[in-house]
Amino acid sequence: MYDPLHDLSPGQNTPYPDSYWANISGSAPTSNGELQSDIDADVVIIGAGFTGLSCAYHLAKAHGIHAVVLEANQTAWGCSGRNAGFVLKSSGRKPFSAMAKDWGEEVMRGIYQEMSAGAETVNALIAEGIDCDRQAPGYLKVAHKPSKLQELVDLAEIQAKQFGYQVEVLTKEQVRQQFMDDQNAYGAIRYHDGFGLNPLKLAWGYQSLAQKAGAMVYTGSPVIDWQQQGTRHTLKTPKATVTASKVVLATNGYTPKGFHAAVNNRFLPVLSQIIVTEPLTEEQLAACNWQTNNVVMDTRALKYYYRKLPDNRILFGGRGAITGKGAEDPYYANRLLSVLKQSFPALHALRYDYAWAGWICMSLDDIPHIYHDEKQQVFYSMGYCGAGLAFSAQGGKRLAERVAEKKVPDLPIFNKPLPTFPFAPLRRVGQWGYFQYGKVKDNYF
Repeated sequence: MYDPLHDLSPGQNTPYPDSYWANISGSAPTSNGELQSDIDADVVIIGAGFTGLSCAYHLAKAHGIHAVVLEANQTAWGCSGRNAGFVLKSSGRKPFSAMAKDWGEEVMRGIYQEMSAGAETVNALIAEGIDCDRQAPGYLKVAHKPSKLQELVDLAEIQAKQFGYQVEVLTKEQVRQQFMDDQNAYGAIRYHDGFGLNPLKLAWGYQSLAQKAGAMVYTGSPVIDWQQQGTRHTLKTPKATVTASKVVLATNGYTPKGFHAAVNNRFLPVLSQIIVTEPLTEEQLAACNWQTNNVVMDTRALKYYYRKLPDNRILFGGRGAITGKGAEDPYYANRLLSVLKQSFPALHALRYDYAWAGWICMSLDDIPHIYHDEKQQVFYSMGYCGAGLAFSAQGGKRLAERVAEKKVPDLPIFNKPLPTFPFAPLRRVGQWGYFQYGKVKDNYF
């Protein structure tokens, strides 16, 4: 599997992985195909995922700038088309309490408002006519052991007090009787505005909106060379070049090794693994008391997440391999299935029909950054830390404002670059160490 820390290119025109999303979503909208002739553009966007397509759409719709999007493979071939499809008012991994401690309550509230705006941006784009199999709202954050419930209760109280956020506290009995009989659930808090959808169809909808607004989306067109002369950037693809004054990096965890100085050594790609089971029978659903389509995530350091899909399959995800070389090892999918069966013993004979992995993008400081180089010619939005579906749409919108030289909020996610990882060549060693720490913490603390 393509590994951003080792490979210089994600390939060209590589088909989608054999995922549930790719198999049920039908045909992708028609792109502009492979770039065949040299062109000039005001803005080039590298990457046709959520971030890049949202940026292209908002550049055209709000600022009258018609960008050229270059995608090495297929639209949403990366994590945009491989994720679990959770729309949440969050991004990154930094707790709001830590934000308040580091930057003060005003900044913390500003970041919360920006995260909330991410979900609103997704809803607004869907309202433009995107069919993405949206499910009923509701997000359960489940305590995976009794001691974790009080932490969730404290979090609910803080969010209600500081943000006026409606959060419902559920006992173990309420979770198991009203939602699903998860044997590893010891209570939960429930948000009323998170929901699940088909992320690949959502990205395809973004593409259609961007093209209708005037953007050009070229697939099968990887950037194989990037030169800068003065204020002009020349990006070479296999058959043609694009010359532009501004370039947007919208490649997130799929950014190739050594791709550009603005982001080199400033992110850690981490594999997330997902399985989708065979459809559950009515008897299996009843045995698990599975009454909800709400999206679910637990409190582990190495989190598990799941939801029931419209066809009664279960999507279940968690940590994958450390390197791309190990991504295809069935051990990781089988481990997820085993954990699912621990939570729902009635599913002891269940099999999975789909298994795939994708690269999420971790930042050193656990928050995303929407930033640019000193000359304001190269822009990026990266570091969603596995919670980027909603915020990537907002990141693309804010990128468009930065490219158009509009003012954005004065917040650390906008006024600070991605920090550089110390001892960057050893990032994977640090990741392995964190995984070992996470195992101990989840089991014993």
